[in-house]
Amino acid sequence: MTTSKTGRDADEKLIRELVARSQEAQLDTDALPALHTPDLVLVNLAGRRVFGRDTFAAAMAEALSTPLKDVRTTLRIDDIRFPAADVAIASLTKTIHDERSAEAGTMPTTGAMTYVLVRRGDGWQIALAQTTPIR
Repeated sequence: MTTSKTGRDADEKLIRELVARSQEAQLDTDALPALHTPDLVLVNLAGRRVFGRDTFAAAMAEALSTPLKDVRTTLRIDDIRFPAADVAIASLTKTIHDERSAEAGTMPTTGAMTYVLVRRGDGWQIALAQTTPIR
């Protein structure tokens, strides 16, 4: 259990690194799911809910075989809180960069994203990822 200010600073640094890795791995169907817990719950920008890391990996592979492969996101951390020693909540702003053709339709350009993270050994994993479009 981490309770000291120094420990919290170290945890926040690890979480910031995890968020950066999740952004870097957004097109990698092996690396991105590995950053999540096996019992992950994910709700994407369109409201699709996915249960479990394996289901997420399959959904991600399917999406990357469509024009959605041309949609990129960047993440900015707005806040990190620790409601319990081994639990963190990261509030993020997701910016969507849609490089698909105009015929593909439009999607919001910004989303409010929340990660619930849990400590696993010496690191952190994403247990819940929820994105709400900002219109």
